[in-house]
Amino acid sequence: MSTPRKAPTMADVARLAGVSPMTVSRAFKRDASVSDATRSAILEAADSLGYVFDSTASNLRSQRTDFVAVTIPSINNANFADTVRGLSEGLKERGLQILLGYTDYDIQEEERLVEQLLRRRPEAIVVTGGRQTPRTRRLLENAGIPVIETWDLPDNPVGHVVGFSNAAAVRSMVDHFVSVGITRIAFIGGDADRDTRGTDRRAGFIAAMQAHGLDPDRLIAAGTPPISMREGADAMGRLLDTLPDTQAVICVSDLSAFGALTECQRRGVNVPGQIAVAGFGDYEIAGICVPSLTTINPLPREIGKRAAELILDVLDGTQAGPATIALEPILMRRQSSP
Repeated sequence: MSTPRKAPTMADVARLAGVSPMTVSRAFKRDASVSDATRSAILEAADSLGYVFDSTASNLRSQRTDFVAVTIPSINNANFADTVRGLSEGLKERGLQILLGYTDYDIQEEERLVEQLLRRRPEAIVVTGGRQTPRTRRLLENAGIPVIETWDLPDNPVGHVVGFSNAAAVRSMVDHFVSVGITRIAFIGGDADRDTRGTDRRAGFIAAMQAHGLDPDRLIAAGTPPISMREGADAMGRLLDTLPDTQAVICVSDLSAFGALTECQRRGVNVPGQIAVAGFGDYEIAGICVPSLTTINPLPREIGKRAAELILDVLDGTQAGPATIALEPILMRRQSSP
C-alpha cells in the first residue's frame, strides 16, 4: 500500500512561480494588486503541482465565506435547475459559490435547512417562495445578510424579491381560452398544503373563472407535489370520466400536462379538437411532444440571473432598501390549444 503524497503548499507554488507566498494568496483572491501576467504564472505553477487554495484561514480573518445559500423544492425540476444555473452564472465572476439544499416541498424541512445554512454564515440566502414557518421567517429576518425570495411575489416579504405572480400567470391562460370561445375549463393540481405556488395557480384559476362568470369548480386533485406524469394521466382520466363536456384543462405543471396528453391519446380523445390542454413551466418536453404543449414560461433562468445581480448590488452597497423585481411570465401558444 503506497504512502499518500504530501499535499503541495502555498510556499511550494511561490517557489515555483518565483514570487512570495503573500503574492500567491493575493492572486487566488483576485487582488487587483497582482498583475495578469503574475497571476497567470502563479495559476500555472499551482496547476502543475496540483495545488488547491485553502481559503478557510483567509475567510476567518476577513469574516467572508464566499458562498450563497440556496433552497429549492426539488433537485430534479428543470425550472428550479435553470434558476440555480442563472444564479450560479451571475455569481461566479465574483468567486461566489452556491451551497444548495432542497426542501421536497416541505416547509418544516425548509426551516431545518435554513437554520443549518445560516450557521455557516453565507454571504446571502435565496429561498424559493414567499411562505415560511414563523420560525423560518424569524431566522431569515435576523440573519443579518441579504435574503432573496424567488418564484413568488409575497404580500409581506422578508427582504428582497425576484419573482412573479403564479395566480396572475394562470389567469392569463384562462383569459386566453375564454378569448377563443372556450368556457368549460378545468384545473388539475396537487396537494394545496405542500405546494404554495401550485396553490396560487389554483387560486388564480378560480378567480379568473369567477371574473368571467364561469363555473370555477372543475378542480381535479392529482396527488402530492411534485405531480408526476402518471398522476397527471390519472387525473385526466378522472376528468374525462366525470366531466366529459370539459373543453380545456389547465395543469399545474408541464409534467402533469404531458401525462394528461398521453391519457387523451390512450383514449382516442383529440387534442385540441375535443379538449385543449395547457401546462405550466415551458419544460423542454412541452416543445417536442406531439401535439406540442401550450404552457406558461416563468423565466426561471432570468429569475436566477436577476437574483444574482441583486445580491451583488446589496453586497456592493449600491442597493440600500428592499427591492422587488417582478417578472412577467410568457404564455406560449402551441398545438395543444386553439
